[in-house]
Amino acid sequence: MIAAAVMLLVIFSMGQFTPPHEDHADHGKAAPPSNSFEINSFLNEQKKALSPEQSAYLTSLEDAISRGDLVTQRKRNFELLSDFWRDSARSFIPYIYYYAEKAKLENSEKNLNFAAHSMLEELRGTSDVGLKTWMANQANDLFARSLKIDPNNDSTLIGWGSTYFFGASGAPMEGILKIREVAQRNPKNVFAQFMLGYGGMVSGQTDKAIERFLKVLELDPTNTEAVFLLAELYEKDGKKKEAAEWYQKGLKEVKNPELIKALEEKINSLK
Repeated sequence: MIAAAVMLLVIFSMGQFTPPHEDHADHGKAAPPSNSFEINSFLNEQKKALSPEQSAYLTSLEDAISRGDLVTQRKRNFELLSDFWRDSARSFIPYIYYYAEKAKLENSEKNLNFAAHSMLEELRGTSDVGLKTWMANQANDLFARSLKIDPNNDSTLIGWGSTYFFGASGAPMEGILKIREVAQRNPKNVFAQFMLGYGGMVSGQTDKAIERFLKVLELDPTNTEAVFLLAELYEKDGKKKEAAEWYQKGLKEVKNPELIKALEEKINSLK
């Protein structure tokens, strides 16, 4: 599993679709891996790390939520909670959760999509099955709401279909078919090609996944994530030479000394 560890580390630092919140306080500090996730329990755990001043302010915001009746008032309360967790507590999950709650009240296509795509990106960097499934379901719901506003938004369709790769409840094939429709209609859609590759990888269809990731790199040669996923796929398939070549290509884009060392060791082990 060294390859997977190296790949995930590099993706997290360099990946094409990596979310820009990697230094938030809750990364690596979630509840122990489990098969379930409960947002209120998670919030309570996160509160333990707050200062007394932060706790007092947060309590006032939460009390305002329970008292708020008007939609406009609740939207403002959710916005303040989201801003607090992002800017003061620097904790991504509570931030995006409250952002999503506000987006639902607004029924804003732009904000629903932002929250959904943020969750879709974030869940790919967590090993907690319960948290990943929860985020997949949250993103699925947000994308579905957005599709009611604009059923023809390709990025939204791809995002919605992709959530099934990560445990969202429902019919996975329906989601995959929607992504395929976009890719057939627009073969140059990098997001569609990438997620079909990811779907192939998750389902064990290595050849199809490789084909898709190669297509991604034809369209976008700078897509570091596709490079490392190809390296891992070739390695799992026993093709050491090809795996080493792709790790070597990815190595050129890495700046972190620890990651460079790990990748060099990986490449040497494949020779």
